[in-house]
Amino acid sequence: MEDMKPYLSPSELFDFDKESVKGKALEIIQNSKTDAEKASALFYWVRNEIKYNMRTYIPFDKRNFIASETLNRKHGFCVSKSILLSTFARAAGIPARIHLVDLINHKISQKVIDFMETNIMYYHGYSELYLNNKWVKLTPSFDPETSIKGGFIPMVEFDGEHDAVFPKFDNEGNKYGEYVLDRGVHADLPLDEIDVVFERFYPKYAIIKNAINKKMLKKRKKKAN
Repeated sequence: MEDMKPYLSPSELFDFDKESVKGKALEIIQNSKTDAEKASALFYWVRNEIKYNMRTYIPFDKRNFIASETLNRKHGFCVSKSILLSTFARAAGIPARIHLVDLINHKISQKVIDFMETNIMYYHGYSELYLNNKWVKLTPSFDPETSIKGGFIPMVEFDGEHDAVFPKFDNEGNKYGEYVLDRGVHADLPLDEIDVVFERFYPKYAIIKNAINKKMLKKRKKKAN
Protein backbone atom coordinates (compact mmCIF):
# COMPACT_ATOMS: atom_id res chain seq x y z
CA MET A 1 0.00 0.00 0.00
CA GLU A 2 1.21 3.49 -0.85
CA ASP A 3 2.70 5.45 2.05
CA MET A 4 0.38 8.40 2.65
CA LYS A 5 2.51 10.12 5.28
CA PRO A 6 4.23 12.50 2.79
CA TYR A 7 0.79 13.56 1.54
CA LEU A 8 -0.49 14.33 5.04
CA SER A 9 2.51 16.23 6.38
CA PRO A 10 3.15 19.98 6.48
CA SER A 11 6.17 21.48 4.71
CA GLU A 12 7.58 24.91 3.96
CA LEU A 13 5.16 25.33 1.06
CA PHE A 14 2.29 23.16 2.31
CA ASP A 15 2.31 24.99 5.64
CA PHE A 16 -0.91 23.96 7.35
CA ASP A 17 1.03 23.94 10.60
CA LYS A 18 0.35 27.70 10.52
CA GLU A 19 -2.83 28.52 12.42
CA SER A 20 -4.12 30.86 9.69
CA VAL A 21 -4.08 28.03 7.16
CA LYS A 22 -5.42 25.25 9.35
CA GLY A 23 -8.04 27.54 10.86
CA LYS A 24 -9.35 28.58 7.44
CA ALA A 25 -9.47 24.96 6.25
CA LEU A 26 -11.46 23.88 9.30
CA GLU A 27 -13.77 26.86 8.88
CA ILE A 28 -14.49 25.95 5.25
CA ILE A 29 -15.34 22.32 6.06
CA GLN A 30 -17.24 22.94 9.28
CA ASN A 31 -20.57 21.84 7.75
CA SER A 32 -19.11 18.93 5.76
CA LYS A 33 -19.41 15.35 6.99
CA THR A 34 -17.67 13.12 4.46
CA ASP A 35 -14.24 13.52 2.87
CA ALA A 36 -15.95 14.06 -0.49
CA GLU A 37 -17.99 16.93 0.96
CA LYS A 38 -14.88 18.40 2.58
CA ALA A 39 -12.93 18.15 -0.69
CA SER A 40 -15.76 19.82 -2.61
CA ALA A 41 -16.06 22.67 -0.12
CA LEU A 42 -12.30 23.27 -0.20
CA PHE A 43 -12.15 23.09 -4.00
CA TYR A 44 -14.88 25.67 -4.54
CA TRP A 45 -13.47 28.01 -1.91
CA VAL A 46 -10.01 28.04 -3.50
CA ARG A 47 -11.42 28.22 -7.04
CA ASN A 48 -13.79 31.09 -6.27
CA GLU A 49 -12.09 33.11 -3.53
CA ILE A 50 -8.48 33.12 -4.75
CA LYS A 51 -8.31 35.20 -7.92
CA TYR A 52 -6.22 33.84 -10.78
CA ASN A 53 -3.02 35.78 -11.52
CA MET A 54 -0.53 34.10 -13.84
CA ARG A 55 2.00 36.93 -13.42
CA THR A 56 2.97 35.61 -9.99
CA TYR A 57 4.23 32.29 -11.40
CA ILE A 58 7.88 33.16 -10.68
CA PRO A 59 9.87 30.05 -9.65
CA PHE A 60 12.88 31.93 -8.27
CA ASP A 61 10.65 33.60 -5.65
CA LYS A 62 9.60 30.81 -3.26
CA ARG A 63 7.12 33.05 -1.45
CA ASN A 64 4.78 32.84 -4.43
CA PHE A 65 4.25 29.13 -3.73
CA ILE A 66 3.69 29.10 0.03
CA ALA A 67 0.10 28.23 0.92
CA SER A 68 -0.16 30.80 3.72
CA GLU A 69 1.14 33.54 1.40
CA THR A 70 -1.45 32.68 -1.26
CA LEU A 71 -4.19 32.64 1.36
CA ASN A 72 -3.08 36.02 2.68
CA ARG A 73 -2.85 37.83 -0.67
CA LYS A 74 -6.03 36.25 -2.10
CA HIS A 75 -4.62 35.67 -5.58
CA GLY A 76 -2.43 33.06 -7.24
CA PHE A 77 -1.81 30.94 -10.32
CA CYS A 78 -2.45 27.29 -11.15
CA VAL A 79 0.35 25.86 -9.02
CA SER A 80 0.00 28.17 -6.01
CA LYS A 81 -3.78 27.70 -5.91
CA SER A 82 -3.33 23.93 -6.16
CA ILE A 83 -0.76 23.98 -3.38
CA LEU A 84 -3.25 25.89 -1.23
CA LEU A 85 -6.03 23.39 -2.03
CA SER A 86 -3.79 20.41 -1.27
CA THR A 87 -2.57 22.09 1.92
CA PHE A 88 -6.16 22.65 3.05
CA ALA A 89 -6.91 19.00 2.29
CA ARG A 90 -3.98 17.81 4.39
CA ALA A 91 -5.19 20.02 7.23
CA ALA A 92 -8.55 18.24 6.93
CA GLY A 93 -6.87 14.82 7.09
CA ILE A 94 -7.20 14.07 3.36
CA PRO A 95 -3.99 12.88 1.63
CA ALA A 96 -3.09 15.42 -1.04
CA ARG A 97 -0.29 16.16 -3.50
CA ILE A 98 0.37 18.16 -6.65
CA HIS A 99 0.51 16.85 -10.21
CA LEU A 100 2.61 18.76 -12.76
CA VAL A 101 2.08 18.71 -16.53
CA ASP A 102 2.81 20.79 -19.59
CA LEU A 103 -0.42 22.27 -20.92
CA ILE A 104 -1.64 23.98 -24.05
CA ASN A 105 -4.67 26.07 -23.18
CA HIS A 106 -6.18 26.72 -26.60
CA LYS A 107 -8.33 29.50 -25.19
CA ILE A 108 -5.60 31.81 -23.90
CA SER A 109 -5.14 35.08 -25.75
CA GLN A 110 -2.52 35.80 -28.38
CA LYS A 111 -1.21 38.49 -26.03
CA VAL A 112 -0.30 35.82 -23.47
CA ILE A 113 1.25 33.61 -26.15
CA ASP A 114 3.34 36.54 -27.38
CA PHE A 115 4.52 37.25 -23.82
CA MET A 116 5.50 33.61 -23.21
CA GLU A 117 6.85 33.26 -26.78
CA THR A 118 5.22 29.81 -26.90
CA ASN A 119 1.74 28.37 -26.53
CA ILE A 120 2.90 25.78 -24.00
CA MET A 121 2.37 26.45 -20.31
CA TYR A 122 5.22 24.52 -18.73
CA TYR A 123 4.63 23.00 -15.32
CA HIS A 124 0.93 23.66 -15.06
CA GLY A 125 -0.20 22.18 -11.76
CA TYR A 126 -3.34 20.73 -10.28
CA SER A 127 -4.21 19.04 -7.00
CA GLU A 128 -4.70 15.35 -6.41
CA LEU A 129 -6.73 14.30 -3.38
CA TYR A 130 -7.11 10.72 -2.15
CA LEU A 131 -10.85 10.07 -1.96
CA ASN A 132 -12.68 6.74 -1.77
CA ASN A 133 -9.45 4.77 -2.29
CA LYS A 134 -8.35 6.61 -5.44
CA TRP A 135 -6.52 9.76 -6.46
CA VAL A 136 -8.82 12.46 -7.86
CA LYS A 137 -7.52 15.34 -10.00
CA LEU A 138 -8.74 18.87 -9.21
CA THR A 139 -7.96 22.09 -11.09
CA PRO A 140 -8.98 25.17 -9.07
CA SER A 141 -7.18 27.63 -11.38
CA PHE A 142 -9.80 29.98 -12.80
CA ASP A 143 -12.14 31.93 -10.54
CA PRO A 144 -15.59 32.81 -11.99
CA GLU A 145 -14.60 36.35 -12.99
CA THR A 146 -11.49 35.18 -14.83
CA SER A 147 -13.40 32.34 -16.48
CA ILE A 148 -16.05 34.67 -17.87
CA LYS A 149 -13.63 37.42 -18.87
CA GLY A 150 -11.19 35.02 -20.54
CA GLY A 151 -13.82 32.77 -22.09
CA PHE A 152 -12.60 29.76 -20.09
CA ILE A 153 -15.94 28.04 -20.32
CA PRO A 154 -17.11 25.56 -19.20
CA MET A 155 -15.75 26.21 -15.75
CA VAL A 156 -14.22 23.25 -13.96
CA GLU A 157 -16.83 21.70 -11.66
CA PHE A 158 -16.34 19.01 -9.01
CA ASP A 159 -18.96 16.44 -8.03
CA GLY A 160 -17.01 15.06 -5.07
CA GLU A 161 -16.03 11.91 -6.92
CA HIS A 162 -14.65 12.33 -10.44
CA ASP A 163 -11.67 14.21 -11.88
CA ALA A 164 -12.22 17.93 -12.38
CA VAL A 165 -9.65 19.26 -14.85
CA PHE A 166 -9.75 21.40 -17.98
CA PRO A 167 -11.92 19.68 -20.61
CA LYS A 168 -10.56 18.82 -24.04
CA PHE A 169 -13.26 20.93 -25.72
CA ASP A 170 -15.37 23.94 -24.81
CA ASN A 171 -19.16 24.19 -25.13
CA GLU A 172 -18.89 25.00 -28.83
CA GLY A 173 -16.65 22.04 -29.62
CA ASN A 174 -13.46 24.10 -29.89
CA LYS A 175 -10.20 22.82 -28.40
CA TYR A 176 -9.65 23.83 -24.79
CA GLY A 177 -7.17 21.98 -22.54
CA GLU A 178 -4.46 19.79 -24.10
CA TYR A 179 -2.05 18.02 -21.74
CA VAL A 180 1.14 17.45 -23.72
CA LEU A 181 3.65 16.14 -21.14
CA ASP A 182 3.24 14.53 -17.72
CA ARG A 183 5.86 15.70 -15.22
CA GLY A 184 4.71 13.50 -12.39
CA VAL A 185 3.15 13.73 -8.94
CA HIS A 186 4.91 15.37 -6.01
CA ALA A 187 4.49 15.55 -2.25
CA ASP A 188 6.39 18.84 -2.43
CA LEU A 189 7.25 21.15 -5.29
CA PRO A 190 10.47 20.69 -7.36
CA LEU A 191 11.11 24.43 -7.65
CA ASP A 192 14.70 24.10 -8.90
CA GLU A 193 13.52 21.82 -11.70
CA ILE A 194 10.79 24.27 -12.70
CA ASP A 195 13.24 27.17 -12.64
CA VAL A 196 15.60 25.40 -15.06
CA VAL A 197 12.80 24.67 -17.54
CA PHE A 198 11.45 28.24 -17.32
CA GLU A 199 14.91 29.64 -18.05
CA ARG A 200 15.23 27.34 -21.04
CA PHE A 201 11.84 27.89 -22.65
CA TYR A 202 10.70 31.35 -21.50
CA PRO A 203 13.22 33.97 -22.74
CA LYS A 204 11.60 36.83 -20.85
CA TYR A 205 11.76 34.88 -17.60
CA ALA A 206 15.53 34.46 -17.89
CA ILE A 207 15.96 38.18 -18.62
CA ILE A 208 13.82 39.23 -15.65
CA LYS A 209 15.53 36.76 -13.33
CA ASN A 210 19.02 37.95 -14.34
CA ALA A 211 18.03 41.59 -13.89
CA ILE A 212 16.63 40.96 -10.41
CA ASN A 213 19.67 38.88 -9.39
CA LYS A 214 22.00 41.68 -10.50
CA LYS A 215 19.95 44.21 -8.55
CA MET A 216 20.06 42.05 -5.41
CA LEU A 217 23.81 41.49 -5.77
CA LYS A 218 24.34 45.23 -6.10
CA LYS A 219 22.34 45.83 -2.90
CA ARG A 220 24.35 43.22 -1.00
CA LYS A 221 27.65 44.79 -2.13
CA LYS A 222 26.40 48.22 -1.09
CA LYS A 223 25.48 46.94 2.38
CA ALA A 224 28.85 45.20 2.72
CA ASN A 225 30.62 48.45 2.05
